[in-house]
Amino acid sequence: MKILANDGLDQSGIDALTEKGFEVITNKVPQDLLINYINENQIRTILVRSATQVRKELIDACPSIEIIGRGGVGMDNIDVDYARSKNIHVINTPSASSESVAELVFAHLFSGARFLQDSNRKMPVVGDSEFAKLKKSYEKGIELRGKTIGIVGMGRIGQEVARIALGLGMRVIAADSNVGRTSIKVKFYNNQFINVDIETEPIEGVLKHADFITLHVPAQKNGYMIGEKEFDLMKKGVAIVNCSRGGVIDEEALITALDSGKVAFAGLDVFINEPTPSKNILNHPKISLTPHTGASTVEAQDRIGLSLADQICSILQIH
Repeated sequence: MKILANDGLDQSGIDALTEKGFEVITNKVPQDLLINYINENQIRTILVRSATQVRKELIDACPSIEIIGRGGVGMDNIDVDYARSKNIHVINTPSASSESVAELVFAHLFSGARFLQDSNRKMPVVGDSEFAKLKKSYEKGIELRGKTIGIVGMGRIGQEVARIALGLGMRVIAADSNVGRTSIKVKFYNNQFINVDIETEPIEGVLKHADFITLHVPAQKNGYMIGEKEFDLMKKGVAIVNCSRGGVIDEEALITALDSGKVAFAGLDVFINEPTPSKNILNHPKISLTPHTGASTVEAQDRIGLSLADQICSILQIH
């Protein structure tokens, strides 16, 4: 029983599968060679993250495949409905990386609020000669406590963002056409907790009233979710973070909004042209940048590996 983890798999997942008799292959097979490799090795399960594409052509050409697994939430790199129409199981790990992605959102928010994305570039270059000048330029940092965060998309990650925000003392507003009301359980270190109910509202209200906006929505099929019109609705000096999918934000409109001061700063983990983001985006001093690493923590990858292993064993009824 061969499993190809083409975009890698945490050792915990490899160990769990190996113990059940699977052969786990972690070779990175180039996309154009993938069909031949799967057929030559009679791969029954292929596991991917965001890099490998599992499209109709590959599904039709590889009859040995029984399971397609995505280590993460979004499955826009897999033709899910078509695979299932061919009686192939398609699985993912929707809850395994929620905490990691939510914490990265706040890494970007803290970074922009205190100009870390710019100071970390300039301090090594002129920190010894222009220390006082840099100190002066970064003196108008802001606190997150007491501010309003607008969460667009109240799935697992959005709810985790809300939980952290409430713990920081922020006001939370949210938009989600599929979620009307949700209760957020905020836990404290001594096993105490509080429950906070959040009613969602139309996205226009969130855009108008939030000091910080964070996006947790699927890949967009019909244009950008946030473009020039949406930026016009926002407060002057708003900040926006996208750790969901590239293409949710119109990057040209974002740069215009940053340059005009309408948007104070942005945090981006995902980009329109991955893996070759726009140079204008990469070089902008008001954007905090990470290379699609929302789920890239030791803890999240451990949970992802174990979740995939459990689901595979359950489907194949291996105990």
